[in-house]
Amino acid sequence: MEPLKVVARLWERIEARDWEAVGALIAEDVVVEWPVSGERIVGRANFIAVLNDDGYPDERRIEVLRTLADGNVVVTEVEVPQEHVVYRAVSLWTVREGEIAAAREYWTSPGQDPAPRWRAGYVERLTAPPA
Repeated sequence: MEPLKVVARLWERIEARDWEAVGALIAEDVVVEWPVSGERIVGRANFIAVLNDDGYPDERRIEVLRTLADGNVVVTEVEVPQEHVVYRAVSLWTVREGEIAAAREYWTSPGQDPAPRWRAGYVERLTAPPA
């Protein structure tokens, strides 16, 4: 299966919370890095366990905002709205032989990092700051 389709199916299966089907797309030796939180997830079982943990709300909806592919690397931008916060992620997926072999994901929330005052004269706000 081509890399773009593998990653599209991954997000569909994560949103459906079909963990067995997610696992079928993940290499046994996958390495997923989350630089924002300073974490590395090694192995399919650990990745599925993190996704399936009770800390994730069951009602989460995933909207794929953008997908770009370059050979075996697929980049996605997704939004996951929750009751009091919206999460965004840019993910760089490496696909090998129809499975996701590696990923680097940057998860954050719009407006989470305060903009320095010194830039105010040079920029426009994308969204209103969080209340």
